[in-house]
Amino acid sequence: MINSTESLAFSMHANPGIYAVLAGSGLSRAAKIPTGWEITLDLVRKLAAVRHETCEPDPEQWYRSTFDKEADYSDLLDKLCRTSAERQQLLRGYIEPSADDREEGAKQPTAAHRAIAALAAKGFIRVILTTNFDRLIETALDDTGVTPTVLTTPDQLQGALPLIHTRCCVVKLHGDYLDTRIRNTQAELDSYSVEFDHLLARVFDEFGLVVCGWSAAWDGALRQALYRAPSRRFSTYWTVRGEIEDEARRLIEHRSAEAITIEDADEFFGTVQQHVESLREFTRPHPLSTEAAVASLKRYLSESRHRIRLSDLVDGVVEQVISATSGEGFAADRPVPNGTTVTTRVRRYDAAAATLLALAPVGGFWAEDDHILFWQRALSRLGAMRASAGQVFTIWEALKRYPATLLLCALGIGAVEANRLEFLGRLLKVTLPDEHREDKTAVQLFPPSLLADGNVQEMRLLKGMEGHRVPMSDWLHDALRTPVARIIPDDGRYTFVFDKLEILLALGYLHVEPEREWAPVGAFCYRDENRNRILQEIEGSLSRTRDNSEFVRCGIFGETADMCNRRLAALQTTIRQSRMRG
Repeated sequence: MINSTESLAFSMHANPGIYAVLAGSGLSRAAKIPTGWEITLDLVRKLAAVRHETCEPDPEQWYRSTFDKEADYSDLLDKLCRTSAERQQLLRGYIEPSADDREEGAKQPTAAHRAIAALAAKGFIRVILTTNFDRLIETALDDTGVTPTVLTTPDQLQGALPLIHTRCCVVKLHGDYLDTRIRNTQAELDSYSVEFDHLLARVFDEFGLVVCGWSAAWDGALRQALYRAPSRRFSTYWTVRGEIEDEARRLIEHRSAEAITIEDADEFFGTVQQHVESLREFTRPHPLSTEAAVASLKRYLSESRHRIRLSDLVDGVVEQVISATSGEGFAADRPVPNGTTVTTRVRRYDAAAATLLALAPVGGFWAEDDHILFWQRALSRLGAMRASAGQVFTIWEALKRYPATLLLCALGIGAVEANRLEFLGRLLKVTLPDEHREDKTAVQLFPPSLLADGNVQEMRLLKGMEGHRVPMSDWLHDALRTPVARIIPDDGRYTFVFDKLEILLALGYLHVEPEREWAPVGAFCYRDENRNRILQEIEGSLSRTRDNSEFVRCGIFGETADMCNRRLAALQTTIRQSRMRG
């Protein structure tokens, strides 16, 4: 039987951005953040202590009898702290995590907050309504690279963009903790401004709804907004723990909502996110579509009359990669790079290039002279990079060239295995314009160790690459293994060809920039047996056939045997220096 959580995941995946989340105090309480009323009562207790009086067991009654009025959050803050700065400092102690809180994981986004943020980052959730006045959801969103529109006051609602035009909007129905105008008393909770009522009417009419952590017992204005909403075009899913409050039960019946019994919000939203992500992975280019592309490639390769179709096929797949990697998920100014975000970003690139990587090793293996132009064009298009405006993280900017590195290595492995070194040499000479510096060639930009300008520490953020000497080379070696298996089924042979390609890239770099006396070393620097075999093969060919050597004819690292030998000597020096540095 299909359960309601699975049904929600299917609907959310099929209708990105159509579901809004209504998050109640249950989400913040799980992070050990008090509600506005709990803060009010705590302030009353502290006030009683200052007066050397006892307010227990009923602080609310003590305040009423002492001051002849109801305890009110805003009024208390105004009386206890005369300035805005003083009020903010007082509230920070309740909301913002101390060092001890951080150690315990308290007052920080929970797994539920992060799952909601992850769904928003991928476009599945556009609107988040919350009765909480902390900033946990905003923090979680920011950590995923999403900067939400945050609405807390009627004035902000008046000037806000329509919801349909925002990437993610957080509506804080009861205000923000650094604004003393938060809505907290029963009178404030029973009536919203006209602006908030109109906004809620639109949300409840135009969006599906996922309710979590909200009992419906106290917030009269929010209850009435739900009762007024006529629409049933999208489903409402209402999570419950234990007994359902009477008010919640009536609203569930009124909206014909699906009630979902949950252990907690972390488990629920984590499951929804996993289901949606599974559906998202399932709808990536299907293996059959990749197989069809490879079959078409082989058919077009077999006869020169298909040259135009072959070019169109490669151009089309490259366009798919460019389109898939041009969205918000590949922004250069967010999120903050860390092990999770860097690994996620690189895996997204790998996934976007999956079909191209299936074609490239076969294309390199069977390359002919009349194929070089469209493969050069593909490399040039993927490697062309305009600098992003504003402040950016250098690693995100540098990784924009990662698809070009993938293509060069996949084509290069195929070409090396088939001994089509002249094809590889022409690929490495592809020139890419630079807006601010002199133009550079592919061999100066795309070798794996040059990504992130050779910043090894940034590349070590990749999962499993911690402590690796050449993390990007090792990552690419693993990432390309499956697509290259079509032409090189043996693992040992694959690694040998991979190392040979990286040695040729390093030699090619030394040929273009001999004055640097440095080259981008790869995994061959620690795979001694492969490196020695490859260098002996190159040296032997140059010694036997001199200028007729295939390594001279390809032009990768010299136009004469003597020049090639100088590059080999320079590479040996670079390798020794690299091994000394460890």
